[in-house]
Amino acid sequence: MLEALGLDGDVEAVYWGMLECPSEGLAELGARLGLSEARVRAALDQLADLNLLTSSRETSGGLRAVSPEVGLELILRRQEEDLARRQQQLAANKTAAARAISAFAGLRPNTETDGTERLVGIDAIQARLEILTHGLTEQCLAIIPGGAQSQASLDASRPLDERALARGVELRAVYQDSARNDPATLAYAQWTTERGGQVRTSPMLPPRLLVFDGTTAVVPIDPANSRLGALCTTAPGIVASLVTLFEQTWETAVPLGADRRQPAEDGISAGERELLKLLASGLTDEAAGKRLGVSLRTVRRQMAGLMERLHATSRFEAGLKAAQRGWL
Repeated sequence: MLEALGLDGDVEAVYWGMLECPSEGLAELGARLGLSEARVRAALDQLADLNLLTSSRETSGGLRAVSPEVGLELILRRQEEDLARRQQQLAANKTAAARAISAFAGLRPNTETDGTERLVGIDAIQARLEILTHGLTEQCLAIIPGGAQSQASLDASRPLDERALARGVELRAVYQDSARNDPATLAYAQWTTERGGQVRTSPMLPPRLLVFDGTTAVVPIDPANSRLGALCTTAPGIVASLVTLFEQTWETAVPLGADRRQPAEDGISAGERELLKLLASGLTDEAAGKRLGVSLRTVRRQMAGLMERLHATSRFEAGLKAAQRGWL
């Protein structure tokens, strides 16, 4: 009954026992309550700490229980005083935190201009993504090129995505087809879909982008050099264009559960078609591999397979025959 006031079972029993029979000694009290002498003494110590015991005027060296009207009122008053102190401390902490945030904003090297902020360094980008993800209310759109993602990137994204999905935020992401060949990236994509996210893949993707609630976008300054940092913008025109780019990419992408490796009715898969287009445009094997998020070895293996199917003895001949079949 009095646990909320700091009295556990033994302490409360001893307190009521002393109120009922003020003349009982320690041994008699313990016998009546079914408590050992040690437990009674421990309870008396706690009652003394709570100021529920006072010296007896009748018995020299004895103790008596303070009446509930006085003793419990004192406990409640102390609790109210403690609560008031904690509230004052909380208010002071909030003020200090607000000052620290304001000071940090003044010192931040990533300054904002006309709704666009340049984020320099991985830590600055991650810090901004944490803030944006924490404030998500409706939707997050992501284009993630490059095939296999680093374990560090996946580990950093997992808690952010998990909290957003738990709040019911719609999460849609498009990975490169080659991500299906990386166990860690594929497992992360599957983990996302299991929690309500939507994931698709495409053989060719535009540069990486993230759009938060249709109002804020984050894109790399230079897609070819991630070390230069990222741009975070709230400019309506730019954000709207990036949302349109995402939706166009999403429409042509394939859900994660579908098998992109299966050839279409014309006998060529989407990835092979994109490879032929890239090589026909003059890109080297290495450059084509980077665009598709696959290794140089994979590009050469796929090209060798295409030449064999086309019965071509050279890449030039393979290009001609691919065009004749309508593959380009």
